[in-house]
Amino acid sequence: MIFIFLGSLLFSLGLEVFLVPNQIIDGGITGISIMLAHLTGLKLGWFLFFLNLPFLFIGYKQIGKTFALSTLFGIAVMSVSTTLLHHIPGVTGDPLLAAVFGGIILGIGVGLVIRSGGSLDGTEIVAILFNKKSPFSVGEMVMFFNIFILGSAGFVFGWDRAMYSLIAYYIAFKMIDVTIQGLDESRSVWIISDKHREIGDALLARLGRGVTYLNGEGAYTGDDKKVIFCVVTRLEEAKLKSVIEDIDESAFLAVGSVNDVKGGNFKKKNIH
Repeated sequence: MIFIFLGSLLFSLGLEVFLVPNQIIDGGITGISIMLAHLTGLKLGWFLFFLNLPFLFIGYKQIGKTFALSTLFGIAVMSVSTTLLHHIPGVTGDPLLAAVFGGIILGIGVGLVIRSGGSLDGTEIVAILFNKKSPFSVGEMVMFFNIFILGSAGFVFGWDRAMYSLIAYYIAFKMIDVTIQGLDESRSVWIISDKHREIGDALLARLGRGVTYLNGEGAYTGDDKKVIFCVVTRLEEAKLKSVIEDIDESAFLAVGSVNDVKGGNFKKKNIH
């Protein structure tokens, strides 16, 4: 609840201090709400709350009660805080700066809420549902939905503001993924060493990570080689390198990013 509160507050801050004063919209229901508030003169908070209610019901039916309550709490905090922050003047009148920093703050806020089990926008709920059966990330799904919504800003605020809105949301959706993955992002590791057994035993003992030995052959020498394969988190990467260096300084090491890990004894915290 604390992180959902902070994420919702950051989201509102990015809207009211950076985007709204410069007529730059966010995506999804929030973007629609900003345009409707501009056209009708009504408070943004009302649109943010009531337009999200149908998607909140979908989230309750498809994802669960805890998700729905967390989302309701986040949307309520967002609606109230945008109303309270509405009279604060914008930090900058430069639309590019507003798009960049507003997008960063929005993305961090949304990422915190999603990572904590909630959502701030109806399109995020739809994206989370599709993400369960799709290879695309939540941020990529949200960006797909918002291309059409952000494009409509050109008819309300002008096409230059629509383009600034695209910049803001591209930055935001990148920050969503970074915040959701955070320090839990995984790394695949390939190690080739004559001391493969010692390294494998050390990784098991000191990192608690399972390893797999693969058979390889050196193309130049034709010698048989053992290749160690394992997956670690980003936090464990430095320690892994230290373990390998202590045993065999000449070991070949290749590290790559992994989008998702399932099965085996590799445990990662699920978002929902």
